[in-house]
Amino acid sequence: MVTVKMTSHLYRFFPLLENREIRVAAGSVADVLRAVDQLAPGFSDYVLDERGALRRHVYLSVNNTILVDRKTLTDRVPEDGTVYIFQALSGG
Repeated sequence: MVTVKMTSHLYRFFPLLENREIRVAAGSVADVLRAVDQLAPGFSDYVLDERGALRRHVYLSVNNTILVDRKTLTDRVPEDGTVYIFQALSGG
């Protein structure tokens, strides 16, 4: 199973995911995001644009490697991998 971790800011929008270990089946990044969306409906809409690509303000890494395929999300996630989801914040 893949472990999914995200910045605490995202829990404000998806409180169902807060304070729980998120573990889903391995596959592509797209598969992992679909599985998280099943746990918290609307999650994919928040991190993906209307074409299914990762939004500009969202960064994702598999283990310690930044996602390469931001458009079709085909990067593979190993069975014991960790997906980290970050939302870039701006401000001064």
